[in-house]
Amino acid sequence: MAEGDAQNEVTAGFLVIGDEILSGRTKDKNIGFLADYLTAIGIDLCEVRIVPDIRERIVEAVNELRARYTYIFTSGGIGPTHDDITADSIAAAFGVSIDVDPRARAILEAHYPPGQLTPARLRMARIPDGADLIENPVSKAPGFRIGNVHVMAGVPSIMQAMVDSIAPTLKTGAKMLSRTVDADLPESRLAERLAEIQQAFPETLIGSYPRTTDGRFTTQVVIRCRNEDSLERATSTVEEAVRQALA
Repeated sequence: MAEGDAQNEVTAGFLVIGDEILSGRTKDKNIGFLADYLTAIGIDLCEVRIVPDIRERIVEAVNELRARYTYIFTSGGIGPTHDDITADSIAAAFGVSIDVDPRARAILEAHYPPGQLTPARLRMARIPDGADLIENPVSKAPGFRIGNVHVMAGVPSIMQAMVDSIAPTLKTGAKMLSRTVDADLPESRLAERLAEIQQAFPETLIGSYPRTTDGRFTTQVVIRCRNEDSLERATSTVEEAVRQALA
């Protein structure tokens, strides 16, 4: 995996495409997976959008997100049916043509028995001009990468295998580190002090999350930072604030 500059933040947006997600017929499993995966390799997933199978909406979202983030990942809509319009929409977003790609066709011809590469299945070989293929070790129909946009299948097992395929090509930043402090008191008792600590350590992200433990309101404080020294100092300050609040 390419090692990124620890001083530079590498960002990503995720575009989930499909009417079936918005209607609730299909429960998305890819957002959580991608968030965990990217965090682990030092890429910040900054935004997730879910859009229907409408060309104009896909084009709009792709163009907005690819201008904002280092990488864009999409899932869904590159299958063999008439409503799988993602590839055409991505081509429109980049202003390029789309047709059956000889590389993709060869992959499908090798995968299907003679005579079984139907016109519907051949739709999965339609790739925007200038795009590189993304390997699909599960069902073989490739995804593709054009510019900073990575287009992958919606089926979780296939999408996750495709992410493994592209991971070595991604530049990464410094990994986000985190510490957790559990406080046996309600969030309101800590809110003012946590705001002060956040201001004192602007390079950190401090979040507080109320919980209920044995009928009592408690708080979990999560401190995140790319710099370990700053993280440890901020964590110690939070721990001291909790001790003082409990005294």
